[in-house]
Amino acid sequence: MSGHLPELASYLVNKLPQAISDYQFKLGELTVHTGREHIIELLGFLRNDENCRFVCLLDICGVDWPGRAERFDVVYHLLSPTRNLRLRVKLETDEESAVPSACALFPCADWYEREAWDMYGILFTGHPDLRRILTDYGFEGHPLRKDFPLTGFVEVRYDDAAKRVIYEPVELKQEYRHFDFLSPWEGTDYVLPGDEKSAADPSKQ
Repeated sequence: MSGHLPELASYLVNKLPQAISDYQFKLGELTVHTGREHIIELLGFLRNDENCRFVCLLDICGVDWPGRAERFDVVYHLLSPTRNLRLRVKLETDEESAVPSACALFPCADWYEREAWDMYGILFTGHPDLRRILTDYGFEGHPLRKDFPLTGFVEVRYDDAAKRVIYEPVELKQEYRHFDFLSPWEGTDYVLPGDEKSAADPSKQ
């Protein structure tokens, strides 16, 4: 059904020229670009218009581009069972600028937007209960941001003396870690496991 996507793109641009800043085709899929101020208008039109009927919101996710002024993409994936079409809608935002919530149009947006807030720190205005959904209470930071440390900021363990789970700052014991910077492809100064025969005297083989 990807052959209908160019017609859909032209139709949307004609109907909502102010809401669509750009669109592109890639790998047989259509991606429509919009702005924060137009996202509810666009989603409402896609859901309600008889030529669209994108009544299923499949996902809302974030993408982090730390080098950009508006570092986040907010990506909406929509399905039209009536037209048998899929559509991707994208907008850009930053850490301070909130995106209007889509919960009033698609109730399933509730948990999707909570996940985007939890993982990326993307703000949504008008959300009925914007709080963390995947990380624990008191978690610091947003773990899918590309500047978030791989180790995190705290570690969790059960303290037998306190008889409860406690949180502690991450502490890496460097003296117990072994760093091997030698590449086996360039040769090492020690025999790799399994290479003992190659290091033996050829005259004795």
